[in-house]
Amino acid sequence: MSRVLVTGSADGLGHAAATTLLQDGHEVVVHVRGAQRLPAVQDLVDRGATALVADLSDADQTRDLAEQVRRLGRMDVVIHNAGVSTGPAILPVNVVAPYLLTALIERPDRLVYLSSGMHRGGRARLDGLDWAGRRATGSYSDSKLLVTALALAVARRWPDVAVNAVDPGWVPTKMGGPGAPDDLRLGHRTQEWLATSDEPEARTTGGYWFHQARQDPDPATRDERFQDALLDDLARVTGTTLGGP
Repeated sequence: MSRVLVTGSADGLGHAAATTLLQDGHEVVVHVRGAQRLPAVQDLVDRGATALVADLSDADQTRDLAEQVRRLGRMDVVIHNAGVSTGPAILPVNVVAPYLLTALIERPDRLVYLSSGMHRGGRARLDGLDWAGRRATGSYSDSKLLVTALALAVARRWPDVAVNAVDPGWVPTKMGGPGAPDDLRLGHRTQEWLATSDEPEARTTGGYWFHQARQDPDPATRDERFQDALLDDLARVTGTTLGGP
């Protein structure tokens, strides 16, 4: 059984993935934005999950979350599920937090980053971005293109870790809305599979997945010069460098 951290577990895909992982017998660490959100994961805690609190729009709290995880001990898997769709916190939550947590948490065996099919509408640019979120300088699509590039960069940088990005589809969560046409169960099955399955395909790295099938992401996300520029920019603004192999 694996020890899995799922960020953004209060509702939606994160809560659903944590629920399934617990049902399958895995040790699960869940995360919520603030103490007022703890009741949303009480059902998971009652079944054995450990709950951690941090607002990922704040870099200091993100660092504190990494420290909380370190105190618990090494994770086998981290699922970077937390995300927001609007407002100036898009870049801090959707891109900076996954970068910082990746850099600061002891390297796991597997990493899963939540992307979106909307990443294909994102802009592959780094100039003019306010990574601190004082003002809105990036769209949701931009953030998902960037986090997909981040995932593929980490896969290239850390060949001993199975690192993948997942498009969960447009599913009926709070973010997706009640009219979303895709299957919610399929929306979280792929990250659970990539996180814990022993099937050979699930143990591969550098993939972009939709419903357990590899797809081709936007070509910009596979551009190694763009990946390196993104890592350099995130290291500069956070003061934290992602380690090598």
